[in-house]
Amino acid sequence: MKKNQSNIIQTPILPFAAIIVASLGYFVDLYDLLLFSIVRLPSLKSLGLTGAQGTSTGIFLLNVQMAGLLIGGIFWGILGDKKGRLNVLFGSILLYSIANIANGFVTGVSGYALFRFIAGFGLAGELGAGITLVVELMPSAKRGYATTIVAGVGILGAVAAYFVAQFFDWRTAFFTGGGLGLCLLFLRISVAESPLFRQASQRVEKKGRFLTLFTDRKRLFKYLYCILIGLPLWFGVGILITLSPEFGKALGVKGQVNAGAAVACCYGASVIGDMVSGLLSQYLKSRLKVVYLFLTLTAISIGAYLFLTNLSLLQFYLVCGFFGFSAGYWVLFLTIAAEQFGTNIRATVTTTVPNFVRGAVIPLSLLFQYLRSAFSGSLIYAGLLVGLLTLIVAFWAVSRTRETFTADLDYLEV
Repeated sequence: MKKNQSNIIQTPILPFAAIIVASLGYFVDLYDLLLFSIVRLPSLKSLGLTGAQGTSTGIFLLNVQMAGLLIGGIFWGILGDKKGRLNVLFGSILLYSIANIANGFVTGVSGYALFRFIAGFGLAGELGAGITLVVELMPSAKRGYATTIVAGVGILGAVAAYFVAQFFDWRTAFFTGGGLGLCLLFLRISVAESPLFRQASQRVEKKGRFLTLFTDRKRLFKYLYCILIGLPLWFGVGILITLSPEFGKALGVKGQVNAGAAVACCYGASVIGDMVSGLLSQYLKSRLKVVYLFLTLTAISIGAYLFLTNLSLLQFYLVCGFFGFSAGYWVLFLTIAAEQFGTNIRATVTTTVPNFVRGAVIPLSLLFQYLRSAFSGSLIYAGLLVGLLTLIVAFWAVSRTRETFTADLDYLEV
């Protein structure tokens, strides 16, 4: 059920506005997701939780946030295919903004967990809907350039979170995130709905049916491959970088590792990595070759993180930056996911895939905790085994995935 895609771009301003809005949406997305990693220790300390209790509570809150992303990803993905990409962009950022402002008023762990869940649920639709809108507005030869801009602008949100947290109290940092989200709502007025979605709405009634991903064996495995490709990224961010103070101590780093600085170094380098991976995919005219390259770099960087000991603080932060650069194929991997499926289920896939990857931090962290106990509390061996697992399945998944650089996106899943 193909249609000519030549008349999709109706005016030059339409894709440009969508790219800017998707970029800023990703900026806010990462600001919030990484803000918790940055303010985890000071915020929990202000609530009276330190040491091992602070670490276990921090992992619990991270898992709650990821659970919100997981559930929200399904909700917003289905809504994006049924009601349109823009409805998700508006609704998700509004819910996130309210939750983040409320997060600044918490006085206990239960309230902290509640608003982390709601914020995660709200943010779940942001990136997927934005990427879906952008790739549907752009011709195949230029999709990579558009998503590279989204990546470059968006990932700076994590860096902004670090600087806000350095100069302001953790509560003010959450208020700032909520305010940024509310400001973003006004920019979305200038963005039009995807023409491909409007065309699909007239041609098919079966839109956003999440369960159809599981009713066909080939479609199911294609979906699973998309998820597995991203696992090493969030293993590194969700476990290695989030717990960088604990890893720094275990590795004998000379000085006290600051989680916020580790996150800023990681995501600052990810800006470069995402831009390089996007531009390189355009040059090579291949998504998969670039993912293979960056997965290899990710394996090397994880090894360096876990086995280089007695580093100075600067050297340790450079290793965090190396991992960030190596893991800079996040938006490229989402572009691959968007290009694998038809218009009537594309938003569902592109929204749920990154959130299943983020949600995978829950079982990965539980496995990490179990292996840590099994190896007498060793962070290093536990991290190594979980990291190897994610890398093996990611390489396998890429080998089973279809190249989509020149794919025509004007078709439906039947």
